[in-house]
Amino acid sequence: MAGKKKPLVVITRKLPDQVETRMRELFDARLNVDDTPMTQPELVAAVREADVLVPTITDRIDAALIAQAGDKLKLIANYGNGVDNIDVTAASQKGITVTNTPNVLNEDTADMTMALMLAAPRRLTEGAAVLQAGGKWQGWSPTWMLGHRIWGKRLGIVGMGRIGTAVARRAKAFGLSIHYHNRNRVAPAIEDELEATYWESLDQMLSRMDIISVHCPSTPATFHLLSARRLELMQPRSYVVNTARGDIVDEDALVRLIRDGKLAGAGLDVFEHEPAVNPKLVKLAAQGKVVLLPHMGSATIEGRIDMGEKVIINIRTYFDGHRPPDRVLPTRT
Repeated sequence: MAGKKKPLVVITRKLPDQVETRMRELFDARLNVDDTPMTQPELVAAVREADVLVPTITDRIDAALIAQAGDKLKLIANYGNGVDNIDVTAASQKGITVTNTPNVLNEDTADMTMALMLAAPRRLTEGAAVLQAGGKWQGWSPTWMLGHRIWGKRLGIVGMGRIGTAVARRAKAFGLSIHYHNRNRVAPAIEDELEATYWESLDQMLSRMDIISVHCPSTPATFHLLSARRLELMQPRSYVVNTARGDIVDEDALVRLIRDGKLAGAGLDVFEHEPAVNPKLVKLAAQGKVVLLPHMGSATIEGRIDMGEKVIINIRTYFDGHRPPDRVLPTRT
């Protein structure tokens, strides 16, 4: 873009210094130095004057906001993989391109999924809390703080995309038997590698698994995919792990079933009404029945820098007159 006027790029949250510095070098980048989430009026002002908006999953870029965008706004370069925070159809109708940052967080999210898959059955946070609470530990005992092994258990993966597959590879190394439900069956070579069993019926898979791990995107079709009815199909020994999106699981039903002993527990990195966390879940966590994390699945410095580099490539490609590599198209109905 040498010799050209630099596009005005408004970034809604603070990004890693390395990413922000490069954006300042390449663009007329307006940073959010103190990382305070933008208010709705601030977002309106941003879309009215920017050439590019760089939002995150915490920003709601809906049809009403897009309708107020100025003629200059040509690109919404989302700093994130999921685009459920953006009305892609409304943007397309207004001639605004939407991009995302896919395939850079697969391994980080899979690592965190395995951490939760271990933490809940093995009572890791409970054990850590005993020492942090003042050292009341009386020493090793044969019957104290007993959890459950995951070796030899059955793992059911809901959504066998890139992250689900990365989780399956890790889980297989931990001795778990891999099962999955997906819109489409994965390639035979992947099934053979993972010794994975495909279930066309989600209901049938749920009733037979020891651990269910959620990895499908958040869409209208997946809202409460794990509904009260489906959660009730699971065995009392079973755990739910969710590092995808909170609204895929009926949170109230999950709380009720764990509280009543009809599910063994859960490991959650996402919540239905983020950033609010259901107080009933917090109470269950205090009782050692669930492990809760504040949406940390992709929180590595390497991953955040990789995301920023993808945003930069998408912006540069667009303003060089080419189609951005990570363009997101509206979902066909």
